[in-house]
Amino acid sequence: MSLVMGIVNVTPDSFSDGGLYLEKNKAIAHARQLINEGADVIDIGGESTRPGATPITLKEEASRVLPVISALAGEARISIDTRHEEIARLAVQEGATIINDVSASLSQVAAELQVGWVAMHMQGTPQTMQNKPEYEDVVGEVCKYLTDKAINAKNEGVSEIWIDPGIGFGKTTEHNLALIANIEKIVETGWPVLLGASRKRFLGEIASMRNNSEDNAITDDRLEGSIAVAVLACQKGVEMIRVHDVAATVQAVKVTKVC
Repeated sequence: MSLVMGIVNVTPDSFSDGGLYLEKNKAIAHARQLINEGADVIDIGGESTRPGATPITLKEEASRVLPVISALAGEARISIDTRHEEIARLAVQEGATIINDVSASLSQVAAELQVGWVAMHMQGTPQTMQNKPEYEDVVGEVCKYLTDKAINAKNEGVSEIWIDPGIGFGKTTEHNLALIANIEKIVETGWPVLLGASRKRFLGEIASMRNNSEDNAITDDRLEGSIAVAVLACQKGVEMIRVHDVAATVQAVKVTKVC
């Protein structure tokens, strides 16, 4: 059965729940709720990587995530969602055992610290990634990029490697749909796949087209689409799903397993 990674954004500006869990105690309480709902991993991030997000200082990022990680260590497996080496190192010291790396650049750190590592594909940076992303073959290009990163990480000594196609990170809706429709090709690389499509904009765009509506702003209305993608991903061999709505996803994954 696919694992479920619950999202805890300790940020004021993440695309879906920015500001809800910026205060430490609220973030810890939310994480514990996700654990109770069945999350296998809690992914804690302190810097928004939504399209156009403004970078923050390392000091600010550390002040957001480290107290939360320290409080939760031992209660569940913790992943640190960061692209910065210093934050990754500090987070592991506090108890994180996975580096969820949107930059796919921290494999040497993961090897040195002997923790898991997620390599995600992103075209450009959070500030530029949605400025007209282009591919000749999005599935083939993402597969090659992630395979190369995984092989390099293995050679460096990383023992737990995950690959993530980076839905919404430098991709149009058409690119996202092509990757999801062909996710088995990424699974067939042989590396464990993590998929994060929860509440993302392309789901709202699809719903808006179906409803003949121009309203794509309410991310809480994207649950059904998020669950649909999670079920499809599980059926095609994706080993971990990164989500906001843990309880609903856990239930859907359980049903998928027995059907």
